[in-house]
Amino acid sequence: MGYYFAYYLTGFIMIPALLFSLYCQIKVKSNFKKYSQIRNTRNITGAEAAYRLLQLNGITDVRIVQISGSLTDNYNPKTKEISLSQSVYNSTSVAAIGVACHEAGHACQHAQEYFPLKIRNLAIPATRFGSYLGIPLVLLGLFFSFEPLTYIGIILYTAVVLFQLLTLPVEFNASKRALATIRDNQLLIGEEYTGAKKVLTAAALTYVAALVSALSTLLRLLLIVNRRR
Repeated sequence: MGYYFAYYLTGFIMIPALLFSLYCQIKVKSNFKKYSQIRNTRNITGAEAAYRLLQLNGITDVRIVQISGSLTDNYNPKTKEISLSQSVYNSTSVAAIGVACHEAGHACQHAQEYFPLKIRNLAIPATRFGSYLGIPLVLLGLFFSFEPLTYIGIILYTAVVLFQLLTLPVEFNASKRALATIRDNQLLIGEEYTGAKKVLTAAALTYVAALVSALSTLLRLLLIVNRRR
């Protein structure tokens, strides 16, 4: 049972990661709220901006649909659908344009077979196993003094860390594509463009926070395993 105690005792390692994650979430929500109240001068909606980005990249087989919720926007490569939340789809705000174009950026990545995206998608099955089984297998391996089980758990959770690492270039590139399209086609101008950039930069930080959290958890597991030795 000492290993279970050690697992909770080493929880202090997670405190900086949790604080950073909290900061990022607050930053995203505050920036989105601020720039959701500023309308763009061209009076285009998020859905229209996303459609424009797809057109510019010659993509005609991707649907843009509306979904419920806030900040639930996503792109599904299986159905080739860009799902925009209620606060983005019909909104003419600066924040909506940035978010919508970001999701359209993911559609472009998929259509153009962006290599980091392909690698990340290949890692998804292992990541699912790692997120559900990694920690329990490590603890069970320690409890039963069965090292192979412990190492399997470590390897599985390492896949989670690698997935978060692979996510960064995918998300950063989608935002880069979005901002370039917004700037070059003057979908937003001046301070409007700056506002959209702030929204997407804050959103990108949440993925950095996810990586930091995963790394902290892995370090925590390694310290517990090392304690046994």
